[in-house]
Amino acid sequence: MGLMFYPRGGSAQVARYLSRALVESGWEVVLASGSLGVSGQQTHSATFFAGLHVEAADYTPALERFERGEDQLAGPLPFHGSFEDREAAPDPIFTALDAGQAQAQVSAWEDVFERAGFEYVNIIHLHHLTPMHEAAARLWPHCPLVTHLHGTELKMLDRIERLDAAAVALNTRLDRLAIAVESDELAPGFPLPETERELLRRTNVSRYCYGKDWAARLQASARASRRIICISSHDASEAVRLLGVPDDLIEVIPNGVDADLFDRAALTRDERLRLLRDWLVDDPQGWDESGLVGSIRYPLEALEAFTNRDGELLPVLLFVGRYLGFKRVPLLVRAYARARPRFETPAPLLIWGGSPGEWEGEHPHTVVRELAVDGVFFSGWRGHDELPLGLSCADVFVAPSVDEPFGQVFLEAMSCGLPVITTRTGGPLSFVNTVAGKPNGWLVAPDDVDALADALVQAVNDGAARRERASHGRQQVLDAYSWRALAGRFDALYNDVLDRAS
Repeated sequence: MGLMFYPRGGSAQVARYLSRALVESGWEVVLASGSLGVSGQQTHSATFFAGLHVEAADYTPALERFERGEDQLAGPLPFHGSFEDREAAPDPIFTALDAGQAQAQVSAWEDVFERAGFEYVNIIHLHHLTPMHEAAARLWPHCPLVTHLHGTELKMLDRIERLDAAAVALNTRLDRLAIAVESDELAPGFPLPETERELLRRTNVSRYCYGKDWAARLQASARASRRIICISSHDASEAVRLLGVPDDLIEVIPNGVDADLFDRAALTRDERLRLLRDWLVDDPQGWDESGLVGSIRYPLEALEAFTNRDGELLPVLLFVGRYLGFKRVPLLVRAYARARPRFETPAPLLIWGGSPGEWEGEHPHTVVRELAVDGVFFSGWRGHDELPLGLSCADVFVAPSVDEPFGQVFLEAMSCGLPVITTRTGGPLSFVNTVAGKPNGWLVAPDDVDALADALVQAVNDGAARRERASHGRQQVLDAYSWRALAGRFDALYNDVLDRAS
């Protein structure tokens, strides 16, 4: 199994849980993964994947070069590229990398794979579409390869396609378009629909100069795969559209949940308040636009927002995730500001996550400050081991993402007995309110701040509906989304691929 990126997102969680479930079912798993930092940090692969056979690709020296103002894409192991376009990040979007930089990443992973002993494996399972594919194909062209898509690569390919369409509409090439945008040569009335003009306004087009080359590279790697795993039917249709692969190459297998770990803890009032004090007061990890961990901190009396006048716990709304554009965290803050005056009882909003220093668009804390809205708290980035307790301190999970690739944390929230609020887009449509007569949350239109505010009001004011939907969600996870059950589907897929290859 291969994961090019250091552990920090949902795909790393999937690789960890899936690897452990496969080992339990009899497979021997060797995991080649990116790594960052030292032992004990959650970005350190041997720490994050403890108990598994891990071969690490250490990006720490590359990051140190970047911090010294040197080229992080040089050296024996260049810093990995990204599917996301973030200003001044050490991991530039892949579409900004030229052919030489791309090949440097391929060569680096050839070395990693050889150290990991991949020549002795029966099947190679790679997470995401990355230069790892070309490295594996060079070394072992006849070894069956399975590609596991997690959605972010599809979002990058969609952006490339849309930018290329805009360039065609202007009768120019994408690289020339980048120059025109940067030099402000595109007049306000240039002949493009408003949606395309807005796309160009929100995009640093110069970082997509090699977009078509990367699209072709990813498409070729996808076609060379013996099977492509998509985590939702939405992503499966996107893969067919953007990668040009046939339907029968794709298998939809959702991500799973460790239902034993993610089970609601029966916390007392005092236990919940002690945890909140630790996360918000004693060991604050929240961060503002400075990017400094702990730059958002709260006095002890701020915890009064979590109880009523009689000292009883109030319902808590919880968001968990990174501050990426499609997560729509600023929109959530605005909806909460509109909903809060309509709550029959106060209900604080706890925003959990945000990889330090990483955000797209508006920073949610800045929005809170500009709106002067009370009741919003930032706990910062916490270890995955703490997440079950964080979920157990909440009563509703809310994440208004648009086209969420899957939504692993939604299932983890459901497993911990939380109803969910999200939009009618993307992966969550495959498990939110899908069982007839047993709703497990609320679905709203995407980017509709008023509809989201209405759902927040319903969830806070109707305790009976909240509890009923929470119960339905937990049962749905147990029935269909435990990793033990899903391991059997991967086992069957691997054996089918091996039978067809023999």
